[in-house]
Amino acid sequence: MPHGFSARSHGPDAQVPADLAPVAALLAGVPEPLLWVGAGNRIRMANPAAHELLGARLEGQSALLAIRQPEPVAALERAAAAAPGTRMEARYILTTPAAETIFRMVAHRLAPAGALEGVLVSFLDISHVEEAEQMRRDFVANVSHELRSPLTVLSGFIETLQGSARDDAPARERFLAIMAQEARRMNRLVGDLLSLSKVEANERVRPRDVVRMADVIGATLAALRPQIEEEGIRLSVRGLAPGEGGELPGDRDQLEQVVHNLVENAIKYGGTGGAVRITLEAHASWPGFSGPVLTLAVADDGEGIDPIHLPRLTERFYRVDSHRSRQMGGTGLGLAIVKHIVNRHRGRLSIDSVRGKGTTFLLVLPRQ
Repeated sequence: MPHGFSARSHGPDAQVPADLAPVAALLAGVPEPLLWVGAGNRIRMANPAAHELLGARLEGQSALLAIRQPEPVAALERAAAAAPGTRMEARYILTTPAAETIFRMVAHRLAPAGALEGVLVSFLDISHVEEAEQMRRDFVANVSHELRSPLTVLSGFIETLQGSARDDAPARERFLAIMAQEARRMNRLVGDLLSLSKVEANERVRPRDVVRMADVIGATLAALRPQIEEEGIRLSVRGLAPGEGGELPGDRDQLEQVVHNLVENAIKYGGTGGAVRITLEAHASWPGFSGPVLTLAVADDGEGIDPIHLPRLTERFYRVDSHRSRQMGGTGLGLAIVKHIVNRHRGRLSIDSVRGKGTTFLLVLPRQ
């Protein structure tokens, strides 16, 4: 007798006739919840996964009462009344205090074959599919919103320049400067979208080139030097220096993008005259990693971030202060790009922040 079905009891251990033992064995071996519903919509057999989903005592009771939800019940009734081979689908939603799980319920009308007749009902967990689809919808909506704002500004100024400000030279210069700023904002957004798309496409392919992180940091800081000087940032770099080692398998361009995004973030939110501290260290071991690692910490002494925001900082378009971020030229995609690059390198990114004291981004990258 298959596990989950035995003699002398009901529910998950209900007695199974000898001629149906192979069917019971088949159902018991399927990880997804399955119901065999017979005449009068009575449940003839349920596998352990179905008992876990719908309850311990299922055999013999009405499937309509076991399922309860209107849309799945209607799908089952239509399948039971339809011709053999008919499939009816519906969404079955399991809500618990911890989470909501979405199933695709399929009711398949069986073709009569001896004792096997009725409806086979299966439940497939599609929560991850629904979540991905919701993320896609949110992404499209966010991109549309981010592009609509500068386009609205540009359209408004173009209309003004074609009308009342046509011959107003000072106004024209002022408007053109704002239009150029909005155009650059759209260009940054498109550039970050392309970067994110490229990173996501290669995320499962681990890079194999050998990269020196100290050299990556040096090149990135050289590119950011004008911004550092303009903001009066007090920069300190500690740990491994260029030429001292610190090799790891990586994609140099992507790692430069990570360092650039993190340091630029620290410059922006550290404030004019603030301090930015960069520390690169090698470790023989690190919790959660099986071998040696490099750690890169980028810290500022800015306002800090409320802890409630920390888990969502790497989401696309998530901003703690949307207006301030846009004013500083942020697209809302920088940390999302960092997260995916770190994932590709099989590393880990953590964020620690204290209000009024600053924020530290810690990157851990395996060296083998």
